[in-house]
Amino acid sequence: MRFVRWLVGLVVFAALLLLALQNAEPVTLHVYDGVGWRTPLIFLLLIVFAAGVAAGLLAGSIRSVRLKRQLNRLRHQQRRAPVTRPRDGG
Repeated sequence: MRFVRWLVGLVVFAALLLLALQNAEPVTLHVYDGVGWRTPLIFLLLIVFAAGVAAGLLAGSIRSVRLKRQLNRLRHQQRRAPVTRPRDGG
């Protein structure tokens, strides 16, 4: 299994390296009228990918915090609830 993981990692690395080498020409990103930023295309793609990952992690962490708060609230309610004993249904 470890060999397969290394093989997949090597294939992904090679594909990304080829993508980077083929997209090394500079592009201009126009932010505002007259304001631009020249950078290699692969660098711009890397920035957009990283921003997407960051946005996904932020959204996931917000959901995780909400769920933890809800779990703590439910645990607190359970501790405060009176203990009921089952009756003999005989």
